[in-house]
Amino acid sequence: MPLQRIIVMLCLVIAGEAVFSLPFHVTRYFRPTFLEVFGWTNLELGKAQAIYGVVAMLAYFPGGPLADYFSARKLLSISLLSTSFGGLLMATIPDQQTMALCWGFWGLTSILLFWAALIRATRDWGGSDAQGQAFGLLDGGRGLFAAILAFACVTFFDFLMPEDVQNVSAIERRYALSMIIYTYTALTMAAAVFVWFAIPESKQQENVEEKPPIVQTLLTLMKIPTLWLQALIVISAYVGYKGTDYFSLYAVDVYGMDEVKAAQVGALAAWIRPIAALLAGLLADRLLSSRVVAGCFALLVLVYGAMGILDPVPSAVWLLFAQIILICVAVYGLRGVYFALFEEGGVPAAVTGSAAGIVSVIGYTPDIFVAPCAGYLLDTWPGVQGHQYLLLFLMAFSVIGLLASIGFGVLAKKQ
Repeated sequence: MPLQRIIVMLCLVIAGEAVFSLPFHVTRYFRPTFLEVFGWTNLELGKAQAIYGVVAMLAYFPGGPLADYFSARKLLSISLLSTSFGGLLMATIPDQQTMALCWGFWGLTSILLFWAALIRATRDWGGSDAQGQAFGLLDGGRGLFAAILAFACVTFFDFLMPEDVQNVSAIERRYALSMIIYTYTALTMAAAVFVWFAIPESKQQENVEEKPPIVQTLLTLMKIPTLWLQALIVISAYVGYKGTDYFSLYAVDVYGMDEVKAAQVGALAAWIRPIAALLAGLLADRLLSSRVVAGCFALLVLVYGAMGILDPVPSAVWLLFAQIILICVAVYGLRGVYFALFEEGGVPAAVTGSAAGIVSVIGYTPDIFVAPCAGYLLDTWPGVQGHQYLLLFLMAFSVIGLLASIGFGVLAKKQ
């Protein structure tokens, strides 16, 4: 593989994960500490993060055509730099209203100029015969980078906390969390610089005069039936993915782990991601993307269903790890291939950005409703019962995704 292609993919991988590290990594891997430092309940955090989802949903749609008209180099670098500014604010541990507005700001900076441009650049990288490989490498690489970053931050967090974690003071906990946030902020800024110098400018993509009218493009895409099923697949897969945000809290509430060990459990998920996404991508090129998607959803139905119905065994920590591994194999396998469905579904490559905008505006609505729903369930039914209700909620969406993927495969064959 030419060195230039390797560098471009590496850049997309780092940028694709760095831009979401501040909005999501802090609360994913350090949720118990975040709630303690900010003085929030799960529901309050969920409501604040829902603002991100609302703004993001509004940004996905216009972000699609922007990706078809302007180069990824400009869009991605501006997005990363502006996102990092929010980290500087977050590290000061602001009040609840200010932090909620910060998530709204991130919903704009990490989506409008970023998401569709990332998908467009990845599809262009893969060509017509390696879409599974391209998106598998993207999400698998993002997963590997996230795992390394999570391991480094959890290790740094462990270093910052006193040896007797149970008796940590409020000042020590606040300082440790602030330093973690500054670390993610520095990473996001560095990624912006890397994108600016590593991704070449695309003159052809910015030739606006040769592009069809945006309205015409969107109307044409909306007539493709598989695109709507793909949106349903993405929304179901993303709900399953959002469930991984609660692994660390599940470890504390159900298995009685301390904050550091719980963060390590949450970080375990990141190590599964690169393997699952890459293998799913390679399988998608050999088989069909829709078949791989259906298999992943079937696995999620089984595991989430079993965890939601059967009583947990706190002494069997190995079972917790086994469940997390299986969920992550399915969830990250889905993330590695659900945008590769564009090729199987017959979406023209020239309008990938616009197609990504349509799919994403529907597919990523879980950013709006999953956190508030989870917060309500966990706060209303504290402990094991609330987590089981949440797991059954996740299973229901996995069933929807399984049915949608089967339908997608049937329609794609008829085209």
